[in-house]
Amino acid sequence: MVPSAAAGVADTFPKLLLRNARERGARTAFRHKDLGIWQSWTWAEVAEQIRAYAKGFELLGLKRGETVAIIGYNRPRLYWSMAAAQWLGAIPVPVYADSVADEMAYVLDHAGAVFACVQDQEQVDKVLSVAERLPNLRHMLYDEPRGLRDYDHAKLHDIGNVIEAGRAALKDAAASAAHDREMEQGKSDDLAIILYTSGTTGRPKGVMLTHFNVITAAEIGCSFDGLNENDEIIAYLPIAWVGDHVFSYAQAIIAGFCVNCPEGPETVVDDRREIGTTYAFAPPRVFETMLTLTMVRMEDAGPLMRKLFHYFLGVAKQHGEKILNGEPVPLSARLLYKLGDIIIYAPLRNRFGLTNIKVGYTAGEAIGPELFRFYRSIGVNLKQLYGQTEAGVYITMQPDGEIKADTVGKPAPQVEIKIADNGEVLYRSPSIFRGYYKDDEKTAETMTDDGYVRSGDAGFFDESGHLKIIDRAKDVGKLNSGELFPPKYIENKLKFYPNIKEVVAFGQGRDYATVALNIDLTAVGNWAERNNVVYASYQELAGHPQVYEMMAKHVDEVNRSLAAEPMMGGAQIKRFLILHKELDADDGELTRTQKVRRGFIAERYAPLVEALYNGSTQADISTEVTFEDGRKGVISATVKVADAKIYPVTAPAATSATKEAA
Repeated sequence: MVPSAAAGVADTFPKLLLRNARERGARTAFRHKDLGIWQSWTWAEVAEQIRAYAKGFELLGLKRGETVAIIGYNRPRLYWSMAAAQWLGAIPVPVYADSVADEMAYVLDHAGAVFACVQDQEQVDKVLSVAERLPNLRHMLYDEPRGLRDYDHAKLHDIGNVIEAGRAALKDAAASAAHDREMEQGKSDDLAIILYTSGTTGRPKGVMLTHFNVITAAEIGCSFDGLNENDEIIAYLPIAWVGDHVFSYAQAIIAGFCVNCPEGPETVVDDRREIGTTYAFAPPRVFETMLTLTMVRMEDAGPLMRKLFHYFLGVAKQHGEKILNGEPVPLSARLLYKLGDIIIYAPLRNRFGLTNIKVGYTAGEAIGPELFRFYRSIGVNLKQLYGQTEAGVYITMQPDGEIKADTVGKPAPQVEIKIADNGEVLYRSPSIFRGYYKDDEKTAETMTDDGYVRSGDAGFFDESGHLKIIDRAKDVGKLNSGELFPPKYIENKLKFYPNIKEVVAFGQGRDYATVALNIDLTAVGNWAERNNVVYASYQELAGHPQVYEMMAKHVDEVNRSLAAEPMMGGAQIKRFLILHKELDADDGELTRTQKVRRGFIAERYAPLVEALYNGSTQADISTEVTFEDGRKGVISATVKVADAKIYPVTAPAATSATKEAA
């Protein structure tokens, strides 16, 4: 039975859970779709489960200050594992579920994890395969028992059994009271979580966040967007990512809304549509994929539907954002938009699972302005935010009525921002991290003497006080001509096109800018079928002359766009190629959050990069790849290099101040 009251202020997540059990105990807190059926738990039930789970942890020997690895996809019991560890003053350390064994071993060893709570047999096997590298690991707990019956269970435990053991032990009144006193010892400045960064430039760093940090961040977000106990969210982002931790764990506990765990990654959109979520978050790639699939399907629709679709998208592009923002729009335009909503926009929102969305966010990478405007034009209140793990997510946010496609908004509540002389964005707030775990030197490098965090990003404030992020500060460079070279800015312009999945730009210290492209196999494959283009593999399709013609048109359009921008005109793309394989996190080319590791790629594909600059029309390359089962292989190809047209810069280069008062 959950205690009826908790002593003191609710300044930790276990204390907040008990508050929810008292104040909204009958409301649904978690749902999980399993075998096509939604199971649900109320706040009172969740609090009781977590309390018993924490006692089960204690029976297995978990102590205050020890670390507990959490490994798997979004499952209620994995979120409860975090809260149960926090009940005892232990520190959860979420790990990316798709990490290969070596990556997982590094994080568990560096964090000194004594327990690992995992989803299923796959994660159990990964941990067991590197067990000799984990001297501190004492016990492993699993959520899904399938396939694990014949394993050695001396140190392997079913989470359900651990909870039941804890529940039985709490029947003793003295043990129950002592258990609650243990929870009440928790303080706001205790470590709540260690989140490992995705490691774009090296080994991941453990970001230490206290209960105060995370609670403050969650309160900022809930207050800013008016989130409350009536909201619904789909939890599908990696649990090791700070965004999921704040949106699907901390904000849910603060506001009391329901967290819905989908059946699997492939059912997210359908499950979101079933639940009718009101609060959503997705990185740009998710929004790009949804739009790409829609555009592909529309090409297979009948002529009338295609004509209606494109006509009303034109209406939405002209008037949709203004209507969403509450700006003046002629009555005739409103009526036409309303008709479009009935025929096109509402069915689109329903297909995306966004019918009931109150607010949606995208972050992690810059989103293409056209893509951003598309969703807003069809009635989705999509916003951008700029954040980092070290900030507890929030650095900037976009207030209603002040939403721009080319900025990331104004400083979030309680956040101060200033721009360093070199253009780097610096910030401080109550939610910034305590430091990097076991790395005081890196912490000192990241913090300024006056308490600001160096973001590593270059940016500036526009005339209305909105922040624009150009690129990573270390990545913004110059061509040999002295012109500015912002690789991510170029990459994002190209990634707007649905048939381009990934881009890597080169040019630092070179005479001109170049790019290597990944095509989107779904979009380009559909195009190939419609145009009778025969191919047997990604490699063959990527090298097809007609695909190169398609990409050449996109590069040309981007160059025209860059030529019209004062600061960016010199960074037009002179040469490009299409990579013979898709960039993959398992091959080290992307981080687990799907960010390009540009330096690694430049080294790995050095022959191709050299061909972009030495005038070659093609280059031979052999690349080692990692298959899903861990086996290694080699892909060899001859990759074509194509030229692009450079346009005169139509606007003179301006001397832009990159430093404004926040």
